[in-house]
Amino acid sequence: MTDTALLAVKNLRKEYTRGLFSKQVTFEIEADFTIEKPAIVGLMGPNGSGKTTLFELITGSNLPTCGEVYCNGHNIHKVKYTERDRLAIHYHQSYQVRHFKHTRPNFMMESAECDYPMIHLFDEPQFNTQDGYIGFMLDFFYTLREKGRLVFMCVHPQEPVHLEIMQEVCEHYYFVHHGRVESLPDYASLLQDKHVRSYLGDLIQ
Repeated sequence: MTDTALLAVKNLRKEYTRGLFSKQVTFEIEADFTIEKPAIVGLMGPNGSGKTTLFELITGSNLPTCGEVYCNGHNIHKVKYTERDRLAIHYHQSYQVRHFKHTRPNFMMESAECDYPMIHLFDEPQFNTQDGYIGFMLDFFYTLREKGRLVFMCVHPQEPVHLEIMQEVCEHYYFVHHGRVESLPDYASLLQDKHVRSYLGDLIQ
């Protein structure tokens, strides 16, 4: 354990390349940020911008090209595979948990020293205004935060209510575009950002 923040993403970069001898970068994402305390954090960005890749890097289900991710003080990529979801867990759309490839023997890695995930990453949860499910999920997010957890809510807004939910529950925001992760301190700053405004279009007109 070398970092006491709940989540520290340090000089992180993931590159995807093509070609055997003359490699060309086809996609990359870079991130560098720290979240010290429990919170509910909003994440947005266009399709293909790298949001899911970022979540996979945070949970250790994807290996970075360089950089490190510390979850509750542990370098997630050095934690035992069978214990990584005790630190950070990724729920992808229908709340299926993402899995990862093994690259080192489990016994050679360190323990998570935790029994329940500290970081919960919700990747485009299905907020349907007709079925009453929103209230249940938001209550769950609040409960997690009250218990000292960090919640990421990644939303691809399709109607104004999705933005209203983010404004109501999120304390900080990140916007991913062209492989870059931008930190925005509040909802007003989010809506003032030129990249966000271009992305949201008519939803904020």
